[in-house]
Amino acid sequence: MLKNREELKTLREAYKCSLAGQEKRILVCAGTGCVAGGSLQIYEEFKRLLNEKQIGCTVELEKEPHGNSVGLKKSGCHGFCEMGPLVRIEPFGYLYIKVKPEDCGEIVEKTIIGGEHVKRLAYRENGELYRRQDDIPFYKKQTRLVLAHCGHIDADSVGEYLAVGGYEAFEKALFEMDGEGIIKEITESNLRGRGGGGYPTGRKWSQVRRQQSDEKYVVCNGDEGDPGAFMDRSVMEGDPHRVLEGMMIAARACGARQGYIYVRAEYPLAVSRLQKAIEQARKLGLLGADILGSGFDFDIRINRGAGAFVCGEGSALTASIEGKRGMPRVKPPRTVEHGLFGKPTVLNNVETFANVPRILLEGASWYKGIGPEQSPGTKAFALTGNIRNTGLIEVPMGTTLREVIFDIGGGMRGGTRFKAVQIGGPSGGCLTSGHLDLPLDFDSLKKAGAMIGSGGLVVMDENTCMVEVARFFMNFTQNESCGKCVPCREGTRRMLEILERIVAGEGEDGDIELLLELSETITATALCGLGKTAALPVVSTIKSFRKEYEAHIYDKKCPAGSCKKLKKLLIDPALCRGCSKCARLCPAGAISGKVKEPFTIDGAKCVKCGACLTACAFHAIKED
Repeated sequence: MLKNREELKTLREAYKCSLAGQEKRILVCAGTGCVAGGSLQIYEEFKRLLNEKQIGCTVELEKEPHGNSVGLKKSGCHGFCEMGPLVRIEPFGYLYIKVKPEDCGEIVEKTIIGGEHVKRLAYRENGELYRRQDDIPFYKKQTRLVLAHCGHIDADSVGEYLAVGGYEAFEKALFEMDGEGIIKEITESNLRGRGGGGYPTGRKWSQVRRQQSDEKYVVCNGDEGDPGAFMDRSVMEGDPHRVLEGMMIAARACGARQGYIYVRAEYPLAVSRLQKAIEQARKLGLLGADILGSGFDFDIRINRGAGAFVCGEGSALTASIEGKRGMPRVKPPRTVEHGLFGKPTVLNNVETFANVPRILLEGASWYKGIGPEQSPGTKAFALTGNIRNTGLIEVPMGTTLREVIFDIGGGMRGGTRFKAVQIGGPSGGCLTSGHLDLPLDFDSLKKAGAMIGSGGLVVMDENTCMVEVARFFMNFTQNESCGKCVPCREGTRRMLEILERIVAGEGEDGDIELLLELSETITATALCGLGKTAALPVVSTIKSFRKEYEAHIYDKKCPAGSCKKLKKLLIDPALCRGCSKCARLCPAGAISGKVKEPFTIDGAKCVKCGACLTACAFHAIKED
């Protein structure tokens, strides 16, 4: 256990020397996506091959260097999820994509032993081959601050975190700054909460510090529930010590002695890596009593949520930690005054805490130099949907949608036309081609009727039905409503019923107006922020795609052709040979006719399963 600052510095220098002694490093992505793709088998195969060839292999960084060895590491998410499993080779900066265990031998022979590049495993775009990860268009326009260590260090190693400067910011906060000084630096940086609301972090910390209380708490919100979002999960998996360090600095600033990380139980890898990081920090004396002989006490524990989306809301989250049912409460009092166990509480999300160490080291002026003045810094986004390059990205605030979707994301998959992007999850809104040059920052998105939210970006092409998109998100919100307040519990149910009727071809005149009226009422009267933003996907899609709603209601047609119940199948008599194959395969008995004569489809019986479409060898069956 480290007793003072000098011992921490000595240990850090020892790990730096040990890391520098690794002449070459193999970084196997061990984020959830790549693990699902078999990356752990790849890691084991590399270990076997290196040992078989008697090449010095270091799998755990130790204080004493082992001479020139090859470091083999399970890193966090590299971000380029579409191309996983991913392997990065240092010091070359090579990135190998879609690696299989059988590729490991060639990588060891050619790259580790021979120093050559394996071209067949490199990323290619528009005929150009990219050897180095940093040159790939997907990465080139990114600015990775929060994700700087993800994919570059062993996610399980406190030694590697120390070797790259870990806990230097906490050390500075502990011995060179007081609480007021820390809060002043964070306030001047204008760091805004990355959980969705964009509330100034320094202001929140200052409010907690001012409270007269014998107990205060620091809580990290890792309950990332938005469909398609995995930013916080990747940070917790890939750089857990950075999250802890941000929390430790917040505790020092506000006078808290206990911290909690609330993580959804569906993130087992994040939970295990955070738990290991906490144990490592305790063992070193960076958590616990009298940290580094400073007299400062602070410890952290993990609470696992049961998957309730509403527990992403602050008061519901703290209630869940307390062992109560996760339901929002009326505010005021706010969490900064009456939070966890009724005490003043700093509550920020994972990405917010992960920003803090770098700000303290580099200074507020440095941070404000990135992005727009009112929304400085970077933002991590999960890029998913009908886009060529899906994955985890981090860009400066103020980057346009066009840059994200077409420069980093590579444009639409299959050459289709861009239609819209859902930003901010179920509480966000849809942006269209008219918003492609909109800067992604808190204030610009709010003016456009959307919000950054936690950072999910679901990209949709011309084949996406926007009414169905609204129905999908409303279904999610309605299912996840805690049911405490009538506007959210009953209002979202009514909205969902209307949307379900519309996509089923049973929409009525006045449905659009009723949806807007319900939206206005729910937004004005719901108890918590989740209820107040529940109608945003509906309002934004009506605003931008009203004609699609009208086509569903009045013409009984889905312009995108994706609503199953609005599809009509017809048989072209000029092409039908009367083979009867379609009738024999129809499960609903909707097709009739005489052999060698054109058959017909009874629209009332047809269930639109598509069996006849695939069965017809003469392409006589068409969708109307």
